[in-house]
Amino acid sequence: MLTQDKKTSFWVISDTHLIADSLHDHGQAFSQMQKTSQGKDLYYQETALSAFVRMAQKKKPAAIVVTGDVTFNGERVSAEKFAEIFKPLEETQLLVLPGNHDIYDGWAREFRGKKQYYAGQISPRMWRNIFKTSYKNAVSVDDKSLAYSVQLNPDYLLILADSNDYGKEEATTAPATAGFLGREQRRWIKAQLQYASENNLQVIFCMHHNLYAHNPAVNKGYVVGDYRELRKLLAQYNVKLVFSGHIHAQNIMLPQDPCPATEVVTASFCSNDQGYGVVKVSPKEVSYTCHHFKMKDYLTDKEKQNWTLTHFHDYLENIQLGTISAELMQKNLYQNHDDLDTVRKMGRLFGEMNYHFFTGKNHIESEELQKLKKSPIYQRLIADNPHYELYLQTLYDMSNHDNLHVKIKY
Repeated sequence: MLTQDKKTSFWVISDTHLIADSLHDHGQAFSQMQKTSQGKDLYYQETALSAFVRMAQKKKPAAIVVTGDVTFNGERVSAEKFAEIFKPLEETQLLVLPGNHDIYDGWAREFRGKKQYYAGQISPRMWRNIFKTSYKNAVSVDDKSLAYSVQLNPDYLLILADSNDYGKEEATTAPATAGFLGREQRRWIKAQLQYASENNLQVIFCMHHNLYAHNPAVNKGYVVGDYRELRKLLAQYNVKLVFSGHIHAQNIMLPQDPCPATEVVTASFCSNDQGYGVVKVSPKEVSYTCHHFKMKDYLTDKEKQNWTLTHFHDYLENIQLGTISAELMQKNLYQNHDDLDTVRKMGRLFGEMNYHFFTGKNHIESEELQKLKKSPIYQRLIADNPHYELYLQTLYDMSNHDNLHVKIKY
């Protein structure tokens, strides 16, 4: 048990995608990788995570849960660096579970000058050894996967599942996006749910892949493959709260009948606005709030001399908007090479709409949405890119639904 306090808190982060500084030299090859990293920051994550640990040392949550994709592409050195960064925590337990980019990832690389080189990958045994402090307080460890369970306090049990599809040896190909739990792990999960039921513990379930489809247009490979079986199992034991990652978007979905679970997906910590969840638990209620890490408050004096670090959210937003906008603009320049201003405006609008979705700040009034859809730039965007029309319609939410806060009653 991590704490005897019946009122306590833990934090949730996801998709940190750390690549250790020792694996690159800021050279041409690494610069190109940053440009094609789909909005992730690769340069400053050691600094950002170290600052995050300083905040945790001050605020002392009972635990920090990391819902997968700890590393950029499964570099063993990056996982070791992550564990080293979090090692100073004394009153907070680090609880890590793997993502699809962590175990036997054939994309693991280091970067020197103009070239990439293979980097050492992470085996399941290495993972357990690197993050042995995560497993040391386990109530149970699944010997067929990297899943384990931890009792948070007298009232709550955390189940940290392994939803990833990886082989039995080092890989040479891209990591699988899709994932599943499998029959044996589901059997272990059921045993944990039964244990919780017999000991009057409420279960909070965590995994990398999603329980629900958080975007109706783009969800292939993101929802866990055996979601039907898992939802049935969670319903059987009345599990009301699930945490996941993978899609890099801050999003909350309420129970999907007959499954009673609310699912909170935490956005990628290395992109957007450094979102992290603060989960406050008491015997009868769990409350979740998405916060945005104010990194400047926890930088060293030397780090504060770096303009990018003191304006980090602006930097992350520019990366995200630039990446998304540039992708669309490159496609549209071929057919609109004589109208660069319109292409730029379409790219900017496309980027902003995506950014609002990924940060969970996508609520919009009906009148405002209709005005947006009638605007000449939006109409041109759809006309030139009809394959995006359905996707764009999924990015905004006109309901009173909140992607940043939720309360669960027990």
